[in-house]
Amino acid sequence: MTNQAQIEGLLFISGDEGITLGDLAKITGFMKPAIRKLLSDLAQRYQADPHCALVLLKSDETYRLATKQALAPVIKHYFEVPLTVPLTTALLETLAIVAYRQPITRLEIDDIRGVQSSGSLQKLMVRGLIDTKGRLDAPGRPFLYVTTTNFLDYFGLASLDDLPLLPAESELAPDQVSGDLFLTALQSREKRQEDK
Repeated sequence: MTNQAQIEGLLFISGDEGITLGDLAKITGFMKPAIRKLLSDLAQRYQADPHCALVLLKSDETYRLATKQALAPVIKHYFEVPLTVPLTTALLETLAIVAYRQPITRLEIDDIRGVQSSGSLQKLMVRGLIDTKGRLDAPGRPFLYVTTTNFLDYFGLASLDDLPLLPAESELAPDQVSGDLFLTALQSREKRQEDK
């Protein structure tokens, strides 16, 4: 694994929040001047490759990956089309995790699901089912995600107290706390609603 690949992987996993130069240095152990050079080389590589969709953005000392401006129409379409189709399993899983663990950061959701959740979170926000409510007082100040009143309406809930109960965490092995646990609980409530 090259040094540049390590930096690129950290940029990818940091998602919309991005990652600071200081955090990159702490995580990798690389010196800041070396990281700046790796970031510069990465930005040039993205810029020079017409087949690459990415661009490296910098604000203050925070870096994040984004898509090139030329892709805006396609990206916009990607977020508009799902509004006409039912929620996918990935969206439901992400939504269930937010519902049961709110307020929660994207990295915490990623940790439970085992995959990156930025796209799912953005789609759920476009649908008005989740929103951000402040930031966590931690490095990078990540957004905290919560459900909305539209979420309650969508699932026919009067309040979050109507969510099905999960087994007590003390009863669960660490490997049992996954996105499936939350999704199953939410789907069981949906099925009960359909059966009425």
